[in-house]
Order: sequence, then C-alpha cells, then structure tokens
Amino acid sequence: MPPKAPSWDRAAGLLGLAHRAGQAASGGERVVAMIRSGAASLALIDENAGPNTSKRLSDACGYHNVALSRLPAGMLGRSIGKPGRMAAAIQKGSLADSLSAALNGLEIKA
Repeated sequence: MPPKAPSWDRAAGLLGLAHRAGQAASGGERVVAMIRSGAASLALIDENAGPNTSKRLSDACGYHNVALSRLPAGMLGRSIGKPGRMAAAIQKGSLADSLSAALNGLEIKA
C-alpha cells in the first residue's frame, strides 16, 4: 500500500487528538512556557498571528531548538475547538512525531 499523501485534514485531526489527550498547550504564554521548560517537541502558529506573537514564538523555538510550523488561517483554533487561538505547542512523544510527519511536505498556498 502506498504511503498516504500529506493533507491538512490529517494534521488537523492529529492536532485535535493531541489537545484532547492533554498533550497540547495553546495560547502565547502557555506555549512559550512549554518551549522554555523543554517539554515541547513542536510549536504551531496560525498564519494570521500578529508580528509580535510570530517573532516571540520564532525566537523561543530557535533558541530552544523546537520545530515551528505555520498553519493556514483559522485551522489551529478550529482543530482544538478554541477559535481565535494563534499558537500551540505539542509535548514530546509519538503524537508530536506523527503530527510533525503529517505536516512535512505541506505548505500554505497564497
């Protein structure tokens, strides 16, 4: 069986699952705290996030060597059931690895 093609739907499903499993933190302050504590494996940011939020997350991820992925507008909030959320972080583990693999190869189309 050939490997599944990357899709935003799969990534959204895994993000929702991570949130329900308690392995995701959302909101700028909680995300940065998780990154700084070393518990985060992957950080996600909505493409509509403001420049200050984007820079703060980018800097924290760069310093603490955490992968950062940008998601299409509104996808992050819809996936976790909290519309308007602009940032999330996923704890280290197999769920983060699966989400990272699902996001690999996906890009936001303008």
